[in-house]
Amino acid sequence: MAELIYDLTVRFCSHYIRKFELKLTSVARGSLEELRRDYEDFLRQRGLPLLPPDHPALVRFKAKRGATLKAVQAWVAEEIEWKHTDAHGPAPTATDRTCRPPSVSAPDRPCSSLSSSALAANAALSPLNLACHLLDRQLAAQARHSETEGGFTERLHRVRSAARQFHFPSPQSTSSTQSTRPLPRKFK
Repeated sequence: MAELIYDLTVRFCSHYIRKFELKLTSVARGSLEELRRDYEDFLRQRGLPLLPPDHPALVRFKAKRGATLKAVQAWVAEEIEWKHTDAHGPAPTATDRTCRPPSVSAPDRPCSSLSSSALAANAALSPLNLACHLLDRQLAAQARHSETEGGFTERLHRVRSAARQFHFPSPQSTSSTQSTRPLPRKFK
């Protein structure tokens, strides 16, 4: 009996948690969207440019695939350093040529008009935009799943109805068939 109660509890919890999955994903998406707007407001209020995704500086940033604050700081410092070199930019070294992925083509010359704050804010916006896009896709998939499988209440109703049918058969059915019927799939 204890094993059955445990199994039912585990099954119930897995369904119950799913009820909030769509809601929690929406909350996460909303929080990231608010942060994204804050960075855009920062740029707008200071008259700094919001760079398009294909801007040469952002292409170089994405090519570095920096995953830490130090990597972003190093990229900003590099861009600022390049801004202060001669009109032709720094001479590429063998290391520069081998570090850049061959599929990414970005001009070696940075845009001299970008400040460190503009670079840092645009660097923050790049992964924020990607995260928002990925969460939009996840929300769409969760919505499709909810449409096909139903929400928590609908699934719980189906499971309870099946359990009642199993334990309390209708008077028209024979008792011999009801007693040997396996548990519904949701309870396995």
